[in-house]
Amino acid sequence: MTKRSAIVIVAVGALMAGVVFFEPWTLWTSTTVNETAPSAAPDTSSPPSTGPTALARGTFLSQEHETSGTATVIELADGSRTLRLEDFSTSNGPDLHVWLSEKKAGGGWFKYGSGRLVQLGELKANRGSHNYAIPADADLDGLRSVVIWCKRFHVAFGSAPLT
Repeated sequence: MTKRSAIVIVAVGALMAGVVFFEPWTLWTSTTVNETAPSAAPDTSSPPSTGPTALARGTFLSQEHETSGTATVIELADGSRTLRLEDFSTSNGPDLHVWLSEKKAGGGWFKYGSGRLVQLGELKANRGSHNYAIPADADLDGLRSVVIWCKRFHVAFGSAPLT
């Protein structure tokens, strides 16, 4: 094997590994999910409820990628809680997740890698309006922001303060 052949094999291998790891096609693709806002399920055994209650709300701030929309923590009459993202938009990326964090929204993205957080699951789409169930045992006291977190590269795409 010549030196040139070895260089070509290494370069092709590195290129293939880069494509698998970085998933560059996500920069040019978008996904949209538009779910209806959560509402109270009809309960015929009790009087009608007043409907969902907004516990906290915030507008997204861009961090590593341009991000916009609103985040609302909603409590239903049955006590269940949901995080609602509305008119949401961010860049697509690999391994994006939705977190509630004790860290203040905005600023350096590196700070979200530590501290108390509640993981709500993978981001359903990089555009639209979607709902994320908050675990019943999650303590929301002290959680100050919603974070769109890229686990693969340890960066926050954007965050929203919860007030």
